[in-house]
Amino acid sequence: MIYRRFGRTGWQVSEVGYGMWGMAGWTESDDKQSAKSLDLAVENGVNFFDTAWGYGEGHSEELLGELIRRHPKTKLYAASKIPPKNFNWPAKPEYKFEDSYPTNHIIEYTEKTLTNLGMERIDLMQFHTWDDGWSSRDEWQRAIEDLKKAGKIGAMGISVNRWEPENGIEALKTGLIDAVQVIYNVFDQNPEDVLFPLCEELDIAVIARVPFDEGTLTGNLTKETTFPEGDWRGTYFVPENLNSSVDHADALRPLIPEGMTMAEMALRFILENKTVGTTIPGMRKERNVLANTATSDGKRLPKELVEELQKHRWVRKPTEWSQ
Repeated sequence: MIYRRFGRTGWQVSEVGYGMWGMAGWTESDDKQSAKSLDLAVENGVNFFDTAWGYGEGHSEELLGELIRRHPKTKLYAASKIPPKNFNWPAKPEYKFEDSYPTNHIIEYTEKTLTNLGMERIDLMQFHTWDDGWSSRDEWQRAIEDLKKAGKIGAMGISVNRWEPENGIEALKTGLIDAVQVIYNVFDQNPEDVLFPLCEELDIAVIARVPFDEGTLTGNLTKETTFPEGDWRGTYFVPENLNSSVDHADALRPLIPEGMTMAEMALRFILENKTVGTTIPGMRKERNVLANTATSDGKRLPKELVEELQKHRWVRKPTEWSQ
């Protein structure tokens, strides 16, 4: 495993981290299987784990706390997220700040997260939604400073809305945000335009989420794919999105090098970008852990392939189903 500096925190984090949404937010989650996959990830060098209270109302956080206690001699970085008070994802311009992140809510859910983790301090806390219209509000700024002074959090971050990588720029300029989590993959290359250069300038860490475009970039979806009742992906891959996603994935198939899967190619594309501190694929099954961690071997994609993949940028706008 290769480690990268996590912005101004100075942490050395695994360039392949672990996204824990699927361990509580999707159907067919199994705690025993999750524990085995998490342990295997640690054995293979993963030391950055991203969860949220919103993943199973704290259940994913509990799983992370158990993992950390099982590996007391290994420094594992824990990251979680405060849900908006109105529990609506994503943030919208019409949502009032008071309905999203008032001070008492920030404090309350930080404490809930610490209780779920069984810890007195979390390395990275993040706002799970964001709208830049809130950036100048003193309340959240004071809350962060107070939590840091109290030793409850080590660093603070924001998770920006799907397909809106620049809806967080003003918050980053406050100097109070240490990390930003953004969708970045073969299709979603827009963060390279404005967000990444600012993060480099301000030394803000970047967490690249959704590396496989919710599964599209694994190459396993077809236009006939269905999901179990209650699975979030069923509300995201509505016919309009599923059909277009499969078409875009199929266009990549001729580019996949011999002996490589589409998923590996997609993950290696992200690792080519040195602004990224870590990327956080979901890895519910042990075979996924082994495949994803194996990409952190220092081997580069051919320059010509990277240039071809850059041509597959897919600019999308948020819609009702994109959430």
